[in-house]
Amino acid sequence: MGPILLALALAVLAWLLVVGDLVRQHRPAWHWYLIGYPATACRVVLTWRKVAVLNDLAVSRRPPRGLLGDLVVKGDPVRPIAPRASFPRATRLGLTVTVRLHAGQTPATYIKAADALVHAWRVHAVRVTSPERGLVLLSAMASDPLQRPGLATAPTELLSALIGALENGGAWVMNLRLVPHWLIAGATRSGKSTLLARLVTQLAPQGVALVGIDCKGGMELGLFAGRLSALATCRREAVAVLSALVVDMQERMDACRTAGVRSIWELPDKLRPVPVVVLVDEIAELYLSDGTRESRAEAEQCSTLLLRIAQLGAALGLHLVVAGQRVGSDLGPGVTALRAQLGGRICHRVNDPGTAEMALGDLNKDAVAVAQAITPQERGVAVCTGPDGGWSRARSHLTTTDEAVATARKFAGMTPELPAVVRALSAPEGGNKR
Repeated sequence: MGPILLALALAVLAWLLVVGDLVRQHRPAWHWYLIGYPATACRVVLTWRKVAVLNDLAVSRRPPRGLLGDLVVKGDPVRPIAPRASFPRATRLGLTVTVRLHAGQTPATYIKAADALVHAWRVHAVRVTSPERGLVLLSAMASDPLQRPGLATAPTELLSALIGALENGGAWVMNLRLVPHWLIAGATRSGKSTLLARLVTQLAPQGVALVGIDCKGGMELGLFAGRLSALATCRREAVAVLSALVVDMQERMDACRTAGVRSIWELPDKLRPVPVVVLVDEIAELYLSDGTRESRAEAEQCSTLLLRIAQLGAALGLHLVVAGQRVGSDLGPGVTALRAQLGGRICHRVNDPGTAEMALGDLNKDAVAVAQAITPQERGVAVCTGPDGGWSRARSHLTTTDEAVATARKFAGMTPELPAVVRALSAPEGGNKR
């Protein structure tokens, strides 16, 4: 009977392993609650004190020094006290632990210890936040939630686009009414073009004018020409388009001043001009110069015009979405000044630390490190800022070129007319005045 029972036990174990693997693949939440959470919670409880001591999170009630005659004797505390932590609370695909800080501690210490917590608890990532003074919240994720993100949903609003899913499972939304201007950085094949296509498909059904500036000959934004009110394919045309938009912006200012309001959104519906979203693909092409006087003059014009729209356009319904592979101060001081006006930031995988620093460094240093950790296999994954000033990892929903082109054609009849911009483009030499 012994060999039979052993074979039966091995068969049952193998069956449980197969069933467990199927549940993990098709019902990851169930697998986490039944198997993953109990095991991880035990590791958190059993390793908390050791991890706290090794990473300088524990303190001693007495200072580690004393007087022996005229000598100051220093030494490590005999038994340091770890911070008081709550029992791990399960979430859908992870757990949270609330920790009460010792006097004098700050959340920065826990942020530095996040990698140690990842290895000790055997989880994918640990995020550190401070919901209130004296507390930190450690949010552990059992696996990468962006590996197979579900289809997020969000209510449809004017100038609001559902881009994808956030790391916490929420909807990734670009709301241009809340954050009027955006900077998108990303290397080739990082998902930047897919995000722009997704943005176009989301804005196409809305009553907004889309203006494209694509100095790569229109290879990217030219696919959506049917829904674009204007498309500039070189820097000379970009100068003409931006100049016409600045003139239109002045007219909107006059209308608001005459009506005694501070933005176009306070105007009556019949008097309100159509909102305009300017999509700039490969911003570096607007700033690079070959050294000639004409080239330098065009670059300076682009820099000045973009900066004016970014500074004054939010209340007047003019919005910028600027994308580029390389965004750095080496392009000129105008890029740094423009970046300061682009409150929304999205950083995909980049080829150099400077671009990640340019995109996120002035907002959060930790976000820069997370952005640099994005691998080539994680196409569409990015670090984005939120309206609350925080940041999160996110992944855009896959939008194929055919889907984006079909959507642009479907809503081509809704394309608003911008006569001044069209006239500027059709003028000799793109409307460039010498």
